[in-house]
Amino acid sequence: MGNIRFIKEPSYLPKHMAFPYQQQAFESVRDLEYSAIFHEQGLGKTKIAIDLTLYWLEKGLVDTVVFLLKKTLIANWTREFKEHTSITPRILSQNKRQNYYVFNSPARVIFAHYEVVKSEIRRLKLFLKTRDVAAILDESAKIKNPDSGLTKILLEISPFFKRRVIMTGTPVANRPYDLWSQIRFLDQGKSLGSDFADFKARLDLTNKLGEDREAQRRFEEDLSGLHAKIARFSVRETKAGKVIELPQKVYRKVYADWETRQRELYETIRLEERAFVIRHGIPEEDKSDQLLKRLLRLVQVAANPALIDDSYSAEPGKLPHLHALISEIAGKEQKAIVWTSFTKNADFLKDELHAYGARKIHGKMNIDDRNTMIEIFLSDPECRVLVATPGAAKEGLTLTVANHVIFYDRGFSLDDYVQAQDRIHRISQKEECFVYNFIMPDSIDEWVDSLLAAKQLAAQLAQGDISKTYYRSAMSYAYGEMLKQVLNIEVEENG
Repeated sequence: MGNIRFIKEPSYLPKHMAFPYQQQAFESVRDLEYSAIFHEQGLGKTKIAIDLTLYWLEKGLVDTVVFLLKKTLIANWTREFKEHTSITPRILSQNKRQNYYVFNSPARVIFAHYEVVKSEIRRLKLFLKTRDVAAILDESAKIKNPDSGLTKILLEISPFFKRRVIMTGTPVANRPYDLWSQIRFLDQGKSLGSDFADFKARLDLTNKLGEDREAQRRFEEDLSGLHAKIARFSVRETKAGKVIELPQKVYRKVYADWETRQRELYETIRLEERAFVIRHGIPEEDKSDQLLKRLLRLVQVAANPALIDDSYSAEPGKLPHLHALISEIAGKEQKAIVWTSFTKNADFLKDELHAYGARKIHGKMNIDDRNTMIEIFLSDPECRVLVATPGAAKEGLTLTVANHVIFYDRGFSLDDYVQAQDRIHRISQKEECFVYNFIMPDSIDEWVDSLLAAKQLAAQLAQGDISKTYYRSAMSYAYGEMLKQVLNIEVEENG
């Protein structure tokens, strides 16, 4: 197919030089049909992708590069392209009329959020038949679930892209099997096979591993072999590799004291007794029968019982510690991000911290409002605190005006935890960084701490970040037994 050309082609020279490690990654994958850029978050994957785009276009290898992005990151990518190139990307949205003009333009770079793929699949397929198109999937863990409609569509059309790149700093976003569909998008199953059920069965970090040494051995063998299977077409750098100089990151656990009613409600749910709560002024039973629902409720009560009980008006155990820590940080004229998994808690904590000019970001806010809050946090010296939910702010943002992240509560997702803390620990950070994990003693918080540590070690081994010897010396499978104690039950395996 002949390449579509402008009467006058734009300049494909980058405006800025890459760091040496970025240049090395670029040179390693630039001529491959497909590749994975797995540099740890904060190490500038965006620059590598931009340089690949310019190279492909300058060489005439493709007509157009389509970036698939999360909706909240389009503005950030637009700024990056303006900073590094002379190209103005066109944007596909849910406005089908405007999309018509994008599809029929000689656009060299197109941005689209993932949801557009589903709504525009018919025209996208036609576009791929008439143009030589490359695809770059940012935050590719978005397609980690092979059963999702989006993933199925992208796996179907992936062979029609002339070049394919996936990018994420957390390829193993939560469990080792998260890698399968991302790699299948690239190579249609050549590296990791075409049977997801079999792959998952061999690489599932289950609660039962702690009881079976032979199962542990098989799991570790399969896990340690993953990196070699994809090494030919993947590049990864970590901060531990010292490719750039970053300040130290210090972890601290902050143990809080239980408020009396908080502890009573927690134990009631834990022991699976009837928990009476007040919703909209009406007493009702809390029938937390399903395992995950009960786990979530325990996390909520350990953080703030008002999340499930409207009648709760006391001060939750973690709150005095948060006030003391924020006061200390503000006294040093530094800034902090406070992370919570719950929208209602973000509202609550923002109000509690109003004296520090706190702003908030969560999923119930529109994108323009979120961007405004971010700009205030970045630019206003009186705004010392940003309260955020990982789902709304964990990816794509550089928030290095802060050097403290505080996890008031944590969910079960490794991706949420790792991505959120590294909003501050990235290129342009000059200050020592602190990560605080708030924990209620003898609670689900301790199990979450153990679970995330196990998931992180498994991810590091799968990604080639650590050796199998180190993994075995550091890994604990105790999270399965801890879960039985947390729930006071014999755990049925449910993933």
